[in-house]
Amino acid sequence: MFDVPELTSLELATPEQLTEMITDLESYRERIVSDTLAMAQKAKIMKSQALANLEPNLAKIDATIESLRQQKSKATEAQ
Repeated sequence: MFDVPELTSLELATPEQLTEMITDLESYRERIVSDTLAMAQKAKIMKSQALANLEPNLAKIDATIESLRQQKSKATEAQ
């Protein structure tokens, strides 16, 4: 689905790099939701059904974004 840098490299990431990763993941999340809903509409699949199938992936993305935000907060405090 998507790759997340190893934990050791995340610990060395600057707040700017973490911000970029967060922004990229948020854009990715928005894009897959938008694309999925567009495909569901074309295939005449209910929106709720399409989102239910997508939910496990969205949960992983959301957890990763939250983890990056926490790491960014720690990195900002350390400066």
